[in-house]
Amino acid sequence: MFRQSYSVLFLLVFGMLMACENATAPQEEVPNVPSSDSYEDLVSLFKEWRAFETPPMLDGAPDYTAVTFEQRWPEFKKLQAQLQAIKYEAWPVAQQVDWHIVWAEMNGYDFNHRVLQPWVRDPAFYKSLWEYRSDVPAHEGPTHHGTTEIWTYEFPLSDSEKERLIGDLKVIPALNKQAKQNLTGNAKDLWIAGIRDIETQAKALAKILDREGVAEAGELVKFINDAIASTEDLVAWLKEEAPKKTGPSGIGRENYTWYMQNVHLVPLTWEDEVMILKRELARAWASLKLEEHRNRDLPELVPADSPAAYDAMAERSAQSLMKFLEEDDIVTVKEYFEPALREHLGGFVPAETRNFFWITAHLDQRPLYSHFYHWFELARMDTEPHASEIRRGPLLYNIFDSRNEGVATGVEEMFMQAGLYDDNPRVREIVYIMIAQRAARGLGSLYAHANDMTMEEAGGIHSEYTPRGWMKTEKELLIFEQHLYLRQPGYGTSYITGKYLLENAMAEYARAKEAEGQAFEVKAFFDELNAIGNIPMSLGEWQLTGEGATVAKIVAGK
Repeated sequence: MFRQSYSVLFLLVFGMLMACENATAPQEEVPNVPSSDSYEDLVSLFKEWRAFETPPMLDGAPDYTAVTFEQRWPEFKKLQAQLQAIKYEAWPVAQQVDWHIVWAEMNGYDFNHRVLQPWVRDPAFYKSLWEYRSDVPAHEGPTHHGTTEIWTYEFPLSDSEKERLIGDLKVIPALNKQAKQNLTGNAKDLWIAGIRDIETQAKALAKILDREGVAEAGELVKFINDAIASTEDLVAWLKEEAPKKTGPSGIGRENYTWYMQNVHLVPLTWEDEVMILKRELARAWASLKLEEHRNRDLPELVPADSPAAYDAMAERSAQSLMKFLEEDDIVTVKEYFEPALREHLGGFVPAETRNFFWITAHLDQRPLYSHFYHWFELARMDTEPHASEIRRGPLLYNIFDSRNEGVATGVEEMFMQAGLYDDNPRVREIVYIMIAQRAARGLGSLYAHANDMTMEEAGGIHSEYTPRGWMKTEKELLIFEQHLYLRQPGYGTSYITGKYLLENAMAEYARAKEAEGQAFEVKAFFDELNAIGNIPMSLGEWQLTGEGATVAKIVAGK
């Protein structure tokens, strides 16, 4: 184990953490439960907690009614007390990290119950049909417990799969009916933007009718049509209620800070995040301009202008990235890496309909494919499940965002600095443009959560501060991203703050190695990081270095 040391991150933010007034939960009577020092008791409690976190059913759908939440609250407080009664301090670091994962998840439930309340404030919470697998461990943003994951089905359906799909679809009318009872909130931007998600669901359901073999399956067709009708009815109701919605959608600075620290284990305040994103935005713009100057005598990048040109570039890009990772000793390349990447190479998009990311991909796919480190991580979850049951599946409430989005964003620049684009320095410009875009959109989301800006105004920062006007070409991406970040506090900033935490973890890991007289190896760092699993970066740094003071301060409420 590395010797104890104060992390750079800890020194930077400790003072602000001490000064921050957390939006703490109200004090309640704590149930008296026996203490334990057994890791096995933590694993058992984790299973009990996860079973509790899935709500009971009401008329065939998960029950998010206010009365049920209140009835179940004492049971939650007992689970929380059981966790607090576990004495973990003498455990190995990896087991202590697991305790903090469960602690963070329970805080997430508490925060959702008290503040975020997506089932009350957020119509998009009732989106049931998902046509794609997320590129992170779970769907981005608050998602209910009875979704229809149509991407998991292969058509034509077997008899058993037909029954499974019918079972999924049955949830939709019941949940849509419940939504009209539960959605009593007054968050204007969330309400207006959420209508789009439910409208999109009706169209996506209708597309199932065109899948192979569906038209001949009479019972299945009936349930699809029932789901469409109930979804369209919910859309009509949402539109009817929309003029009555006048309130803010952000959760406020203090709530944001409490949520970041106590749920996502990001050791930053709202103000810290504003500072970091402003710094990254300025750095990215300045670096881009210097890079353009450096490359001024080189030919401009030429976008792919046909499907054949795109496919040829994609093949070169995929081969280049995989060769770089392997031959430059960046990370141990597992047999599932390349197949995972090749499933997501993309295809040609006409110039007039390209959004920001497809503009970059038609110039050179490698910056985007570097971000697709995501798919390596998901393939690892599928093929090499983590030994810890607590880390094996997706963490709740998007707690993984600083790790998964932070690493995917961080490696874009890290791979660049390690030499990925030595064959074509112009591609470095794309990397800085992508950093600027993520900093701009995250900064806008911070102001929206502070209720200093509307979602539309936050989108203005997102659009105006992205270089070359590349966020002005296609409005759907802008709306999608700002809506998601308003729904899920911290997600919009996690790309940049997670990148910062990744860089800090690498710095502390390297500094500890140097103090022990050992050589720093990039490959060893990424291999150890990968082995830890998809957990918050602050916990990852603790396990990599043995230094847990930053997390300890969060838990102590300081």
